[in-house]
Amino acid sequence: MAKIVIRNLTKTYSGGAVVALQDINLEAQPNETLCVLGPSGCGKTTLLRIIDCLIPRDQGEIIIDGEAVTQPRPDVAMVFQHFGLFPWKRLDENIAYGLELRGKPRQEIATAITHYVNLIGLVGFEKSYPHQLSGGMQQRAGLARAMAINPSVLLMDEPFGALDAQTRELMQEELLRILESETKTMVFVTHSIDEAILLGDRIVIMSRRPGRIREILTVDIPRPRQILSVRSHPRYIDLRNSIWEMLKQGLDENSAARSAS
Repeated sequence: MAKIVIRNLTKTYSGGAVVALQDINLEAQPNETLCVLGPSGCGKTTLLRIIDCLIPRDQGEIIIDGEAVTQPRPDVAMVFQHFGLFPWKRLDENIAYGLELRGKPRQEIATAITHYVNLIGLVGFEKSYPHQLSGGMQQRAGLARAMAINPSVLLMDEPFGALDAQTRELMQEELLRILESETKTMVFVTHSIDEAILLGDRIVIMSRRPGRIREILTVDIPRPRQILSVRSHPRYIDLRNSIWEMLKQGLDENSAARSAS
């Protein structure tokens, strides 16, 4: 488990002409799931990529467990929307990839493959190639590959966004189940209010570009969670309505600003 601290973070593109993120100050506590919600173009993915050192920042700092992040860390893993599996590698080889890069012993890799294939419910598909797996199975494989390196921080960039509605709900519950046994600090980017409430301990609501933190809400629904228990909880409707009003207000403000310019 790790603590993430983001201080005074700003990111621009096109030589400073486009401000993607402006003055972001945020903390994710150890073993917390922090969901980031906001309109397209508000810098959600940019934020994850900066935490993972995939792109540079203009100002500010990222601190994980008291150490300034200046290069990719071996204890941080990222799961993308489009699976990111190597099509020429079998399921077991995809899961093993990060461990092999780290020079882990063969027996340790084999043990990890067995553990995560069981954890994601894909026993019997170890020798299958990605094209032989359904979308949901591929996303499970991508999650297993990230989890196999035993990261203390898990960054999730709309990982279920490309799935159909039924598979998406199955994957949400799968992730909830996995996190009951695999304690991680997770930053989860999503467009879905329902997904944010289901998964998050807190929800960060961002404004349109330039991306700023508009509000942070605590999801005071107890764990362990399941979709039906969350949706039937007395706080669910109030939370959902509050989040929607904040997002809608942000859209209205942006439209008004464009009209005035």
